[in-house]
Amino acid sequence: MKLTVFGPTGRIGQHVLAQAAGHDVTAVARNPAKLSPGVRVITADMSAPDPEVLESAVGGADAVLSCLGPRKRAEHGIVPAATRAIAAAMQATGTRRLVVVSGVGVSTVPTPSRPHPPKREPGTGPVMQYLTIPLVRRMLGQHFVDVALMEDFLRSCDLDWTVLRVPRVVDAPATGRFRTACDHPLRAALRIGRADAAQVLLRLAEQPDTAGKVVTAAY
Repeated sequence: MKLTVFGPTGRIGQHVLAQAAGHDVTAVARNPAKLSPGVRVITADMSAPDPEVLESAVGGADAVLSCLGPRKRAEHGIVPAATRAIAAAMQATGTRRLVVVSGVGVSTVPTPSRPHPPKREPGTGPVMQYLTIPLVRRMLGQHFVDVALMEDFLRSCDLDWTVLRVPRVVDAPATGRFRTACDHPLRAALRIGRADAAQVLLRLAEQPDTAGKVVTAAY
């Protein structure tokens, strides 16, 4: 496949590039020096993206993968804004498939289209409801709100999008042994390794039947 990867220097994005052998990959990064030699790179600052640059990055791609996230507090808000810019570039070039990384528990965050969400994610057990999700919300803060706003935008977006929700992401070797659930909560979704999250992301790029759906992955 011809893939365009946003956030290739991040915790999951690095593993996406490492596992994408056999694919024709273009990485979109603010600092190309952080990427390994030989990677095709388009330089773009997603805090102030140039529409023409983004169109050149996504044009002709079979799928666009977004692993975007803030590196510091000043970058809060970048995820929903950058996703809107990516979507506009895809629509301008006729590119349809978009897979993005989000987080377990964002369905409990109020958004413009869901101003009164459930206080606890439906279908999850007490450990998830009372420990994991509150802990993740406390740790991620505004970024948790950002990915909720990103999902809110995608629900109204005319693209073949898929959201990958992950719980706490840990530094662990790839195992290939993870559980997934499509459009319903995954019980005891406590953690997943970065490498395995990248593997799920790449698999979803090749699964058009998940378009318009939310997939959760965890051990």
